Amino acid sequence: MKEWCLLIAGEKSGEEHALSFLPALKKLNPNLEFFGVGGDELQAQGMELSYHLKDFSSFGFSEVVNKIPFYLKALNKLTQEVKDRQCKVAILIDFQDFNLKLAKKLAKQGVQILYYVAPQAWAWKAYRAKVLQNTVHTLFSILPFEKKWFNDRGVSKIISVPHPLLINYAKALADLETRTYESMNEKVRLLLLPGSRNDEVRFLLPEFEETVKHLRKTLNKNVEVGIVYSSNVKQEHWNSFKQNIDHSWTNTDLEKAMKWADIALATSGTVTLATGLFQLPTVVAYKGSLLNQYIFETFVKYDKPISLTNLILDQIVFPEFIQERATSFNMTKALLKLIQDPNEFNRVKMSLTKLPNLLSGDGEPAEHMMKAFHLKESV
Repeated sequence: MKEWCLLIAGEKSGEEHALSFLPALKKLNPNLEFFGVGGDELQAQGMELSYHLKDFSSFGFSEVVNKIPFYLKALNKLTQEVKDRQCKVAILIDFQDFNLKLAKKLAKQGVQILYYVAPQAWAWKAYRAKVLQNTVHTLFSILPFEKKWFNDRGVSKIISVPHPLLINYAKALADLETRTYESMNEKVRLLLLPGSRNDEVRFLLPEFEETVKHLRKTLNKNVEVGIVYSSNVKQEHWNSFKQNIDHSWTNTDLEKAMKWADIALATSGTVTLATGLFQLPTVVAYKGSLLNQYIFETFVKYDKPISLTNLILDQIVFPEFIQERATSFNMTKALLKLIQDPNEFNRVKMSLTKLPNLLSGDGEPAEHMMKAFHLKESV
């Protein structure tokens, strides 16, 4: 008998999280049918899309404001669909501003909610821990320090699971052969990872382009540049930069790109943890609108690293440049240090070897999900 499960993956990273456990969950219970918000890859897995994740694409505070009417309509539509399908289980992945509002609505209908990827309440909006305590059946954490933080604030049903990147890249990481400092003797392979959202690419790609130009002028060796394009980003954002690129990959070939590279320049996000796991020395940048910067500086009390790799290792391994500091001058300087200083390059590589053990969790997510929702494996 068909059992409907609502799944919300409103961002590309959320879809990647879902893909790390969805096949195993369907194998444990083939009667499960998924609907909700996702992308092309989830649709290929058989999920019925109420909305495509592209519909939810926005970046930063001010850009989100413009989509409020759409978000409200989507909240009501999804809540009604849950009722119409007699859905008793919902898996909400990250995407906290939308999903926490949806969780409140679904909880009133008696839906059991699994929240996968705990909101970053430890960074800002700590009151969200209370929302989770009142609405969520089980909270799944993928970062090692979160379990204690949420436990201390009343969220008792929290389970640590392996980070999805560990699952997705398990085979590649087991056989990982990283490039050495000596690999850069003749030429440098620089990988650009400008993001998967239109606005982050629009703000940062010009700075990345200038950084490439500075490196090529400064170094007396060849600089090969590769870039990972996201299908979610408008083609117009890439067009002016194509002549500076030697190699390109789509985001589905991220693994190949990381194995190819010596060093990387990346927009802050999940991808910086991927480069960390692949022991790829990376310079991290973040740049949004001036309004976003004002709101962040005024209302967000956060003084920790923005890169997940730095946050998990509890030290600055990847240099970070945020807003007005995200300039081609600063990024060039940080990349040159990795290229010209073998001690720095090797220090970064050695620090990154600690990441997998810190992200291993307490077992496979699909098995915990079955227990959390009292679902039974089909015979």
